[in-house]
Amino acid sequence: MGEVPCFVVTHTPPASSDPVFTFVTDGIERALEKAQEVAADKRIGLMGADIDQQFLAAGLVDEIRIHLIDVLLGGGRRLFDQLPQRIELEQTGHSQNDGVTHLEYRVLR
Repeated sequence: MGEVPCFVVTHTPPASSDPVFTFVTDGIERALEKAQEVAADKRIGLMGADIDQQFLAAGLVDEIRIHLIDVLLGGGRRLFDQLPQRIELEQTGHSQNDGVTHLEYRVLR
């Protein structure tokens, strides 16, 4: 991760951590506000199926970028398993290189 600020949504922050991490205990909306303040005009990325699902359900996602590799690990959480309703997407891009397929979608509201 290097020096890229990371905002972690949690109920229980650790007593100490690397300064690159900011732990947010008052919800995903507050985490997004803090990330937007730091990012200014740059993109904000989400990592992890659970947090992605929460942001999608709350209508806080504008774009989805999926990077699919040629290995199936056989575990983990389904990325779009727990959504409260159907979410329409518009494909805005796709490319492939070095064993990775990149898919890009705009979230339609």
